[in-house]
Amino acid sequence: MEVQKHSPGAFCWIELGTTDQEAAKKFYHELFDWESNDFPIGPDGNYTIFKKRDLDVAALYQLQKEQLDLGVPPNWLVYVSSSDVDASAEAVKAAGGTIVMGPIDVMEEGRMVVVQDPTGATFAIWQPKKNIGVKMINEDNTMCWHELHTRDVTAAIDFYGKVFGWMSQTKGEGPDSYTEFYRGEGPERQANGGMMAIREDWGEVPSNWMVYFAVADCDASVAKAESLGGRICMPPMDIPGVGRFSVIQDPQGAAFSVIKLDFIV
Repeated sequence: MEVQKHSPGAFCWIELGTTDQEAAKKFYHELFDWESNDFPIGPDGNYTIFKKRDLDVAALYQLQKEQLDLGVPPNWLVYVSSSDVDASAEAVKAAGGTIVMGPIDVMEEGRMVVVQDPTGATFAIWQPKKNIGVKMINEDNTMCWHELHTRDVTAAIDFYGKVFGWMSQTKGEGPDSYTEFYRGEGPERQANGGMMAIREDWGEVPSNWMVYFAVADCDASVAKAESLGGRICMPPMDIPGVGRFSVIQDPQGAAFSVIKLDFIV
């Protein structure tokens, strides 16, 4: 589905920070059949925009020495749209979150801030100017879902409700429970992501946002990712009434999920 704008509070952009930009570019080109354009940033770097049918679907950049020195691993950073990023940054602080970087202007494209929620999950907020964010979602090889893995579900529900006005609904109990976030009410209500508690058997996984890419065939995509040097963290599994998914790390270590949905979004 092509996108003309993203409503405030909706996920609007995804960006891969990696330790080997050219290798990562090759991996995602081959896995998702993406094309790309490189744009110079600074004296030695490029910012890569991934495209499908010439529409922006994601981005890629090389992690800088300062980030690596701070222990930032390869990761997919998710962005939430805002009509006023400075006000959103103040709301983050008031709700117990932390400002990591910004707010800053990104040339004439928009204004952004990188933050952490109170449970430690990092994400960014984007106020669009020339660039709305991704221009295609919910098609094969584009983003279709975002999921928070957290060590404090209650704190996360409170935080995102205060900052973005998200409502939530939790199904199940204990470690098997799953929370869905929503924007709007009544007929206008839209699913806006999910959340689950980090389980003990996951080990020392920090709170994080996971991006899901829709695919035509989960098992085929997993096999292809593995053949390209990816690591399968969770083999394909069925979610009744939802679809079949898998969690993958690219060759540099950034985690993402692929899912074959049982319905059209």
